[in-house]
Amino acid sequence: MTHAAPGTRSGPSSLPARTVRYSAFAPATLAELAERAFARAAGSPASEGNAVRLLCDARENYPAWREALSRAQRYILFESYIVEDDPIGREFTAILAERARAGVKVFVIIDWLGCWRALSMWREIRDAGGDVRVFNPPRLSSPLGWLSRDHRKTIVVDGDVGFVSGLCISERWIGNPRRRLEPWRDTGIEIRGPAVATMEQAFVSVFGTCGDSLDTTILKPADQMTKAGNVRLHVIANEPTVAGTFRMDLIVASIARRQLWLTDAYFVATSPYVQALRAAARDGVDVRLLVPGSSDIPALSPLSRAQYRPLLEAGVRVFEWSGTMLHAKTAVADRRWSRVGSTNLNLASWMSNYELDVAIEDAAFSEQMAWQYEADLARSTEIVLTKRNRVRRAPIARSGGPGAPRPSRRAVSGSAGRAAAGAFSVGSALGAALTDRRILGPAEAGLLFIMAAVSIVVGLVAAIAPRVLAWPLAFVAIWSGIAWLVKGVSLRRGRRSGPRVEQLEDAISGESHLDNQAATHEQTVSEQASSERHPVV
Repeated sequence: MTHAAPGTRSGPSSLPARTVRYSAFAPATLAELAERAFARAAGSPASEGNAVRLLCDARENYPAWREALSRAQRYILFESYIVEDDPIGREFTAILAERARAGVKVFVIIDWLGCWRALSMWREIRDAGGDVRVFNPPRLSSPLGWLSRDHRKTIVVDGDVGFVSGLCISERWIGNPRRRLEPWRDTGIEIRGPAVATMEQAFVSVFGTCGDSLDTTILKPADQMTKAGNVRLHVIANEPTVAGTFRMDLIVASIARRQLWLTDAYFVATSPYVQALRAAARDGVDVRLLVPGSSDIPALSPLSRAQYRPLLEAGVRVFEWSGTMLHAKTAVADRRWSRVGSTNLNLASWMSNYELDVAIEDAAFSEQMAWQYEADLARSTEIVLTKRNRVRRAPIARSGGPGAPRPSRRAVSGSAGRAAAGAFSVGSALGAALTDRRILGPAEAGLLFIMAAVSIVVGLVAAIAPRVLAWPLAFVAIWSGIAWLVKGVSLRRGRRSGPRVEQLEDAISGESHLDNQAATHEQTVSEQASSERHPVV
């Protein structure tokens, strides 16, 4: 039943029912409705009065990080997915250790899957008094728990300045001219103002997920963070199953009116997002997608390219980066809204990982982003549909003279963390082939042929020698059952269940870490086994 709005009269002269039905929204402008949707997706209202500086590649990000860290006086909050044990990684850990020895409170979160080969590098910071936590190392009580990662890349210093980016800390972001490896293309930002408090809250949340909570009294009070500019933004602290960034991306794709320019390193989007991009392009929006020409996860490239055809058919323009590796995760809409952060346009980032992005509502900053995007396109190749409806790279003129520069080498195979993300995406493609939940393209045919052969061989082995498969399946079933039983007992006793954050010494030496409160509680046999094991490092 439709009710008349206040101030209207019923009868022949009243407004049509469809107009009255939406009259409740009349006082709100489109901008107000968009802000309401953004706030709900981000989980918090917009932060006003900030200053934001665009930082491109390691050449601008790393020096800004070094300077801010070196000047820290009270505390440092450092969170990164990958810090390699190479000259760049050791330089940053040395800065953190020096600040800790100087009396600065240093708190670090590193992801186990991204940093397992470099855990010993962090002992110097621990010995200097820093608190280093290793996020979610594998444990017997959670067979698939390793799929959830802390993929954030953030730094906060003294509550005065914060950094958000897609950059990890590694020589790969610097490049190697002798090997013709260019620096990886990536994007970050520097933030000053009240939004830094939201970044701190996001760090504190992960820090205390499964370990001792951080003493927030040492942090700068939010009411003491003065305005530093006039930029309005949202800090989107995504957590598993929350999907805040995913909802934000869908909203932006739905309300963009002129342009929507996307850059992504590991594009394997869900069907709803692909359809949102297609709908925007068909509605006249200039939708562009820039992705790597060659990924450091070889299995990911065919999955990304499989989604080109439906996008191209709808009018989305697709470009592939010609350099070594494109690792940025950015978006620009209508030259008024921008997003920079760690979230890739794939299911793992949207639904499974801890991520952090910043959505910026500022025309001047968006113009900078748009200018950089156009500069990136100058180093990219457009993907087109041929007259025979085939997906191909557009022909480009090449100079073959003796003075022409040698082409850069593409990215080498990535880390274990990236391999895991590739496996996650392969599973997505195989599931789609069985359920038809998203569009599959010819580029995925080779992958399906390989997996079809594997599946047939497994079926034949099961028919001829069932014990070969029965024992591994029995082991996995028993392991999963015990893990669920232990988790159920823990929940019944009031213990929280979720990703694990360990002290650094636990991850390196396998020694159990018990705080003062834990000493008064009974530990289950499975928890003892988990804490006493020696993880692979």
